[in-house]
Amino acid sequence: MTDFTTHTVATAPVGSAPLLEGAEQAFSFIPNLLGTMAEAPAMLEGYMTLAGIFDKTDLTETERQIILMTNNRLNGCVYCMAAHTTLSQMANVPADVIDALRNNTPIADTKLEVLRTFAAVINESRGWPTDEQVNVFLAAGYTRQTVLEVILGTSLKVMSNYTNHVASTDVDAAFAPNAWSAPAQQAAE
Repeated sequence: MTDFTTHTVATAPVGSAPLLEGAEQAFSFIPNLLGTMAEAPAMLEGYMTLAGIFDKTDLTETERQIILMTNNRLNGCVYCMAAHTTLSQMANVPADVIDALRNNTPIADTKLEVLRTFAAVINESRGWPTDEQVNVFLAAGYTRQTVLEVILGTSLKVMSNYTNHVASTDVDAAFAPNAWSAPAQQAAE
């Protein structure tokens, strides 16, 4: 596999250095994902911007994490599962929801389970849900806006998950306690 540099503010391309400085102020460290994305300033800016936009949706933090972690699991992203487990814990996402997302088991809350299922449908169908799947989602109390916000979150995860796959990004020490392994079948695909 090709080696990728995990940049610091000092080693980053000029266009990425200020973004890494901002990340360091926000997190008290530079997450390895962002340090890796820094190789391409447009990628880093795009990812950070899209993440900020996703945070502006009408979705709750729990709902956003359901979309993100469902995509992380389906895409087999070890780094992002550890990172988002930690972020979910810090944001007080219920532990049973986090466990369900990590283990691919149903969420007890019916509406949240419909969201988890629909996020999987969007990922697995590559954006081609059936009318019936969309209608089930809408019948659960979500809206057409939410359909598009699920696609937004899925897009965000394509950027981070694929970067981590290509670069074999090391899990940061801050996220290591929540290490996750893709199931054997998924890792072989």
